[in-house]
Amino acid sequence: MTKKAFITGITGQDGSYLAELLLAKGYEVHGLVRRSSTFNTSRIDHIYIDPHDPHAQMFLHYGDLADSEQIANVMYNIKPDEVYHLGAQSHVRVSFETPEYTGNVTALGTTRLLEALRRSNHGTRFYQASSSEMFGGSTPPQDEETPFHPRSPYACGKVYAYWMVRNYREGYGMYAANGILFNHESPRRGETFVTRKITRGIARILAKKEKYLYLGNLDARRDWGFSPEYVECMWKILQQEKADDYVIGIGETHSVREFLVAAFSYVGLDIDEHVRIDPKYFRPTEVEVLISNPKKSEQNLDWKPKVRFEELVKIMVDADLRAFGLSPVGEGDEILAKAFPDKWWKAD
Repeated sequence: MTKKAFITGITGQDGSYLAELLLAKGYEVHGLVRRSSTFNTSRIDHIYIDPHDPHAQMFLHYGDLADSEQIANVMYNIKPDEVYHLGAQSHVRVSFETPEYTGNVTALGTTRLLEALRRSNHGTRFYQASSSEMFGGSTPPQDEETPFHPRSPYACGKVYAYWMVRNYREGYGMYAANGILFNHESPRRGETFVTRKITRGIARILAKKEKYLYLGNLDARRDWGFSPEYVECMWKILQQEKADDYVIGIGETHSVREFLVAAFSYVGLDIDEHVRIDPKYFRPTEVEVLISNPKKSEQNLDWKPKVRFEELVKIMVDADLRAFGLSPVGEGDEILAKAFPDKWWKAD
């Protein structure tokens, strides 16, 4: 019997890769999208199938994580076997400007989904996209036992959601799991996130569309991985016999400055000539260092990442050069071909 999966945040970076992975595994995939005046489905347009096609395996449903009635209706009508909750107001810097909205969607949105699933009593397995930002000021390296110390409204919302998942699992016996994912990037990363801002900025500079790239704190250190590998972990988490919580990461840390240097060096650009620091991109409270201890996920999920930091940078730069009609350097393409000969997602 065909499994049904429901994805919130299906139009985002992770949601689009996850949809492709599940379709490749034979799932019927449903996704939640917000109604807006412009289309925001560019990441999934290549896999969206006509819902009137009797053989269609992917369907989109309008709704909002702030609307509990619509969430309940969708869950009741679909009766999914698995729910992957990736939707949120996920930009950390923006969360300082919209703290109430961030809490409503990022924190309470999770509660609305859990409650709808509890009432449906369908035995659905639930995955919560938790975040390394929950650790914030905690001493690195961070693992499943590290105390949370959130330092942004976004991180606070994620901590609330994490504990609601634990409460529904322990209180109602629901299969509800947290994946605490450290930073993961790809050519589909949003253009306002710093890694993509850097690689896209390089392409715009080389295409003569702009001269400068404006950035904030270059000293923040993160544990960066490759998004398609992380969505495979999401799926593996829901295939375990018992629901549990897992830290997913590479296990090494690099600064924004290191990412910047690696990306500019890859194409032979001078940082001093093109990069400017703008205070408006600094956060009111900064998270200095995040680094994962992924031992549990490597052992229990039999997962080991293939793409490391330098390789990730090259993959993203090549993709943005190609997007602007420029010739890629090519090393990123070679990395993908070698590491993923049977790649299940569309080339970006």
